[in-house]
Amino acid sequence: MKSLTGLTAGVMLTNSLDSAQQAVQLSDKLGKLLPTRRLGETGETVTMLGIGGWHIGRMGENEAQKTIEVAIEGGVRFFDSAESYQDGGSESRLGKLLIPKYRDQIFIMTKSAARDAKTAQQHLDASRKRLKTDQLDLWQVHNITSAQDVDQCIQNGVFDVMQEAKAAGKTRYIGFTGHTQPSAHLRLLDQSSIFDVCQMPVNVADLSYKSFVGDILPKLVDRGIGVLAMKTLANGGFFGGSEHGEHGNRPKVVPNRISIAEAINFVWSFPISTLISGPDDATQMQEKIDLAELFSGMDESTRQTLVERVADIAGQNVEFYKA
Repeated sequence: MKSLTGLTAGVMLTNSLDSAQQAVQLSDKLGKLLPTRRLGETGETVTMLGIGGWHIGRMGENEAQKTIEVAIEGGVRFFDSAESYQDGGSESRLGKLLIPKYRDQIFIMTKSAARDAKTAQQHLDASRKRLKTDQLDLWQVHNITSAQDVDQCIQNGVFDVMQEAKAAGKTRYIGFTGHTQPSAHLRLLDQSSIFDVCQMPVNVADLSYKSFVGDILPKLVDRGIGVLAMKTLANGGFFGGSEHGEHGNRPKVVPNRISIAEAINFVWSFPISTLISGPDDATQMQEKIDLAELFSGMDESTRQTLVERVADIAGQNVEFYKA
């Protein structure tokens, strides 16, 4: 972790502010803007907080609309989705509630779980249609799980379709995601150099079991690949959950070992571009916005202390999605 401490500043807002200027609120056409960070070597800057599309897709429409408006008003401009979320329902909801009003000011990302070229192309066309946009900001291969999975994508032309989509202007950037095992990411990085962005788990338990932060993050930074942090509360695992987005009766990292603020600030202290948050409702969205506004860093000693607090229960009991 110590070797990554100095790298976080490298992804912060390009026009870094001195102490006298930090009180000046960043803004855009929609109003105040949360602090932004560089997205790898794309030349793009994105807000340090984004919102997860799976959660928007499972809310009732009224709560989804309220959550989107709270996010926009709070300065969030990064929105995530995937064709597999609610069988396209997440994309359709964003296409209805977000895109018509805010397309020019937001960064929209979606993903495809296709493992052959024909299906990938179909997903791309359907996603753009549901999202009501001709051009995505980021399109990603969804959930790379193993070395064999990577090889299948390459052999079946999925990566070729992604490159073609970028060249044709159907997406500005391309990326890959995964949360099962770091070895899958290592295989992809060994076999391909086409990607602009990677989405992966970053959380305080990760360092103690099959670590994406330890094994993958330094390589991404070295290559100039933008990092999107997901599973920052272990997809409900920090609240005792053992299935996607749910709480449960397993050992609780939050609040028994650390607070939500400590867990989230831990993630922002690394050289990530955006922390993708999965709120259950608008109130939780506002809580994350408040944390982003207050974030001022975290020193190495504090980070190490937090890792040690949860190390004895880290593993699949907490990060149940890892292999």
